[in-house]
Amino acid sequence: MNLETEIINNVKRALSEDVGVGDSTALLIPSNQIAIASIISREDAVLCGIRWFETCFQQLSPETKVQWFSSDGEIIHAGQELCRIKGNARTLLTAERSALNFLQTLSAVSTKTRCYVNAISGTNAAIVDTRKTIPGLRFAQKYAVKCGGGANHRFGLYDGILIKENHIMATGNIEKILRVAEKTTSTDSFIQIEVETLDELHAAINAGANMILLDNFNLDELRYSVAFTAQLSNRKVILEASGGVTLENVRAIAETGVHRISIGGLTKDIRAVDLSMRFTF
Repeated sequence: MNLETEIINNVKRALSEDVGVGDSTALLIPSNQIAIASIISREDAVLCGIRWFETCFQQLSPETKVQWFSSDGEIIHAGQELCRIKGNARTLLTAERSALNFLQTLSAVSTKTRCYVNAISGTNAAIVDTRKTIPGLRFAQKYAVKCGGGANHRFGLYDGILIKENHIMATGNIEKILRVAEKTTSTDSFIQIEVETLDELHAAINAGANMILLDNFNLDELRYSVAFTAQLSNRKVILEASGGVTLENVRAIAETGVHRISIGGLTKDIRAVDLSMRFTF
C-alpha cells in the first residue's frame, strides 16, 4: 500500500470515528457560511502531518483551501502561524479535531526523533524506529520518523525477518534458525537476529549472521561487539543497539561504533505537540 492510499484510509477512519452519523453541533452554523482559520503553534517542534491534516477537510469539502507557511520536517516555533484554511464553516468545525489530532501526533514523533538525531550528531550511527506504533498509524508514524531525520526499520512482519529470543527457543539454537531463515526468506528481505549475551553474539557470527541486534548490551559489551566484528575479513556485520536507550545515554551508545540504534519510544512514548486552531467568521 502506498502512502497516499494510507493517508486516505487513515482519515476516513478518523472522521468516521469522530463524526459518526453527523456533526449535530455544526448544524447550528448556517450551511453557506465561509470561515477562515489559522493553526498556531504553542511550542517549538518539528512539523509533520500536512497531508493528513489537509485530507481531513478535503474529504468533507474538496473546495477547502489550505495555505501552508511551513513544510513537513521544518522546525516551528511557539507563536508561529503554520497555515491558513478557508472553506465552509461547518466543514472546518467538523474536521478540526481529527485534523489537529493527526498534526499534533505526527509532529510529536518527528520532534522526538529529531532530539535523538541531534544528540548523536557527528557519529556514524543512525536512529531507527521499531514496530511499536499506534495501531492503524504504522505508515504515518514511520513517515514522521523520517521527517525527524530518523530511519525506518521493517514496516511489518512481511518485509524482513527479525529472529528474537522466543524464535530461537522454539527452533532449538541460533545456527539452526538462521539456516531455516535463509531457506524461507526472499532476496528482497533481510535477516536480523537478536542476541542478549556475548556468547550469543559469537554463536551468531559463527553461524554467518550479517545483521545483529544487541539487546540491552552495556557500553563495554557494545564496544567489544564493534571491535570483534570489525576484525572479520570475510564480511561486514551491521550492529544495532536496542533497549534502555534514552536521550541521556544515546550519544555514548552511538560513540561505541554501532551502526544503528533502535528506539521504540519514538512512536509509542510521545506527547502531542500543542497546536491551536483560531477562527474568523
